[in-house]
Amino acid sequence: MKNISQEEIIEKIKSGQIGVFPTDTLYAVSGSAFAKEAVRKIYEVKKRSRVKSLIILIGSIKDLDLFKIHPSEKENDILKKVWPGKVSVIFSFNEKSYDYLHCGTDSLALRLPDDPWLRSFLKRSGPIVAPSANLEGFPPAKTIAEAREYFKESVDFYFDKGKLDSKPSTIISLKNDRVTILRAGGEEEVRLAKSLEQS
Repeated sequence: MKNISQEEIIEKIKSGQIGVFPTDTLYAVSGSAFAKEAVRKIYEVKKRSRVKSLIILIGSIKDLDLFKIHPSEKENDILKKVWPGKVSVIFSFNEKSYDYLHCGTDSLALRLPDDPWLRSFLKRSGPIVAPSANLEGFPPAKTIAEAREYFKESVDFYFDKGKLDSKPSTIISLKNDRVTILRAGGEEEVRLAKSLEQS
């Protein structure tokens, strides 16, 4: 399966296809957050438990409106400190039309990346789900070659941007104007999250 152009990937994502795609942290198995069948297929190819929701990448903070998420003034102030960046934020969320995304957890995790190229892509593709490129319980793929070992022809495309060897994003929950750290990522992001958690 040959590497394809950015334009082709945008078309494939918009048509409901899935593939291995570079994010601001690691390679991910990605598809449109609004394509229910694409999300189902991502769970299937990753052999991922359906009780675990997926992180969604957005191209602008305005994309929160697409999910009917309306942060308070204080929460907006917090978001401006962590975004754009390698911090995924979990919001309380129980929209029935998106139950295929939150999997009954009544929460949704989103991230606005700090990579200009990726944000530009997301503004054109729309929000994408982006769990790491690995089978559940195995290490994340750092290269396309490693991703191919996991998924072979079960995905529709691969987009190669060389070796990606970053720590995963820091995950925080944002509820009732309060920050709680749920997963530690890079040192800088953890320090920032801790300062917000204590404020």
